[in-house]
Amino acid sequence: MSERIEKLKEFLRASPADCFLNHALALEYVKLGDDHAARNLFETNLRNDAGYVATYYHLGKLLERLGAQQEAIATYEGGMAVAKAAKDMHTYNELQAAYEDLVY
Repeated sequence: MSERIEKLKEFLRASPADCFLNHALALEYVKLGDDHAARNLFETNLRNDAGYVATYYHLGKLLERLGAQQEAIATYEGGMAVAKAAKDMHTYNELQAAYEDLVY
């Protein structure tokens, strides 16, 4: 395992519900091709804080890679709603583009 993964795990032991740390660790697992571990962390983020908008895009892309198109669509839709409510138009536009690429 990479040194970054170990460091992130160390930080998470002190702060297990930290969405930023979970997200960063999930991205490290994506790089390693460990989609199962990444998915678990992304989903943990959504359970802990559905308002953490960065998770929706990356989880959606992972679900697409896994062939779970309907789950990806639902993830993008949920993320767009959260981003819109937060007035985070940058994230909203990214999610909308990913959604449209998948649906149309």
